[in-house]
Amino acid sequence: MIRYLFFLLLLLSCQDKQIVVSNPTIIPQPVKMILNEGFYNWSSNTQIISDSLFVREKKYFQKIFSIQDVKEKNTVYFKKNNLLLKEEYFLKILENQIIIEASSPNGIMHGIQSLRQIVPIYENISSKKISINCLEIHDFPRFKWRGLLLDCCRHFMQKDFVKRYIDLLAFHKMNILHWHLTEDQGWRIEIEKYPKLTEIGAWRENKDGEKYGGFYTKKDIKEIVLYAENRGIEIIPEIELPGHSIAAIASYPYLSCTGDSIKVEADWGVFKDIYCAGNDSVFTFLEDVLEEVIELFPSKYIHIGGDEAPKYHWENCSKCQKRIINNNLKDEHELQSYFIKRIGDFLKTKNKRLIGWDEIIEGGIPENAIIQSWRGMEGGIIAAKNQNQAIMSPTSHCYFDYELDAIDLEKVYSFEPIPQQLTQSESKFIIGGECNMWSERAPQELIDSKVFPRILAMSEVLWSEKEKDYTGFSNRVEKHYPKLDRLGVNYGYEKTPIKFNSTFKENEFIVSVEKGNSKMNLEYNLNNQGWKDYLVPLKFKKNTNLIVKEKNSKRKVVATKNLEFNFHKGLDKKTIYKTNYNPSYQADKEKTLVNGIAGSKHNFRDGQWQGFYGTNIDVIIDLGEKTKFSELSSSYFQYHLSWILLPKSIEYLVSDNGETFSRIFYKDQICNPMQEGKFKEQFSYHGEQSARYVRLKAKNYGTLPKRHPAAGSNSWVFIDEFIIQ
Repeated sequence: MIRYLFFLLLLLSCQDKQIVVSNPTIIPQPVKMILNEGFYNWSSNTQIISDSLFVREKKYFQKIFSIQDVKEKNTVYFKKNNLLLKEEYFLKILENQIIIEASSPNGIMHGIQSLRQIVPIYENISSKKISINCLEIHDFPRFKWRGLLLDCCRHFMQKDFVKRYIDLLAFHKMNILHWHLTEDQGWRIEIEKYPKLTEIGAWRENKDGEKYGGFYTKKDIKEIVLYAENRGIEIIPEIELPGHSIAAIASYPYLSCTGDSIKVEADWGVFKDIYCAGNDSVFTFLEDVLEEVIELFPSKYIHIGGDEAPKYHWENCSKCQKRIINNNLKDEHELQSYFIKRIGDFLKTKNKRLIGWDEIIEGGIPENAIIQSWRGMEGGIIAAKNQNQAIMSPTSHCYFDYELDAIDLEKVYSFEPIPQQLTQSESKFIIGGECNMWSERAPQELIDSKVFPRILAMSEVLWSEKEKDYTGFSNRVEKHYPKLDRLGVNYGYEKTPIKFNSTFKENEFIVSVEKGNSKMNLEYNLNNQGWKDYLVPLKFKKNTNLIVKEKNSKRKVVATKNLEFNFHKGLDKKTIYKTNYNPSYQADKEKTLVNGIAGSKHNFRDGQWQGFYGTNIDVIIDLGEKTKFSELSSSYFQYHLSWILLPKSIEYLVSDNGETFSRIFYKDQICNPMQEGKFKEQFSYHGEQSARYVRLKAKNYGTLPKRHPAAGSNSWVFIDEFIIQ
């Protein structure tokens, strides 16, 4: 030990270019790591001795570390060890040699990535003197499926960007890239037999008139697939069916039930135009497409989607109804099962295995299909009990397009892919998990800040042991950020970076700001009066627009929070809910309508909007005593593609005893369910009144109309504040 301390002090006293790595950190955390005395002195001139199985990995190692393979004292060995599992490896750093043992290229690659995380420089390494703590690592993954879904359809991502993410996946020992290639908003893969898919389907006209899109040629895809293969990453292509298919239908209208000409969709949501299940030419088209897809992707898996397929057109299509009758199917859900099974049978003839979202369970689980469970864990549970393999990616923990107030780093780290409801034998059918990066609200330049650092937690959940320590993990994440900096990752925040905690007392708002990271420096602006450093809680006695943002942030996407505070007579009064808000959008619960905080005009997920699904709003405000007022107003959100509509009608009522109410305001015919865009609308009553109880009733629009993309589904009504002036 004395020798070790002396050597460390000696190294630390050396010139600035000397770098000492002691007690290194790795994400995901290895199963076993032992630190030993002594250091390995890194050199760009190193002898590399490799088993013939690992020639590709040797070349990768030389390129990553700028190593000259020459006979030197320092030696790196890539050894084959047939006793190890496919992804298992040993890494030993001794004073004069580094040894990586594995039974397969995958294991060697994992060992290299651990070494990359230990060595602090990835480029121009020859200009540095680096000494690395001698150590031993024995490591292997808990789950065999450790994936990231990358949606390149809503927003197109450049070829080099996709390759960059393959590198980042490998760096963190993820092994699956689930590549979402077809959607309503764009078809991204070249299919030679159907050129219109990329001539028409790959492009959309945005609302500003701009033509937007792109696609990957077969040459691009072959290049990306090989790039991934060389890094131990398997690419799973997803060709969506029967829903999310507007781009294909826009290219070839005969694929739909109606045959109508439509445009590639330029907005987000779920749409009723889907492939016609009664038309055999649709299956010919899909089999032709899949033939070409299979030629490009060596993986034995093909993902066919199968989610969010509204049945409206099938219900009204003579061909689809005939298919139901001829095949003795009960309903449109079983017709979807028929559709999926038919595609699955085709894939079987090509020695490929079907993966689908958990909706493909409806109408019966296709034989041998892998179920990707996203609507909670239930789909995976059903699959496992049926002895079908399952991939867990529930919206509760794995949707990285969601904001941090819904899924932060700690929430991801708490994810357990194996549900408690499963027995030990059933648990074996859960093959792993996947984090999903849908891109509706995330063009290419925002992907990093959404994925990182949350994918660090997912990588460890899927690799390391079940029992975990978040505090220790969080400390390792802080040490990991410089590594991400060197890789050019524009990572985001660990949790909601700015939170407002407000109280209303003695006719004054007191607002404290909670930092997502203690190292953050914040500044604020009140009513556009200039920026000041935030040091103590803020107080104000009038209507105020408050903006807080991080000061001198190193992040590309800087945290900013904006809230509007309104003073009115209903503030902090008792509320009585006659109908229940939905737990997914509960906002500030019973205080939501009387907390004085307005909801955003463009974001119904900001934590101030309260949602009611398929039900009306009926709330009573108890002012405590008879009170004079001259105005009542409430605001509602509409975004029809998320099924959020203005109410069908609104009424305000008053009472002195809380039992007998008199209507003082009523307005109906206020909702156009097809009005585009996101917007907020306020409805006000003006007139002198006096009452103790004020009641608000807002009638839910009900089921979405036939012309709506999700016709027949229930609608939402969202409210933020009930202002009494």
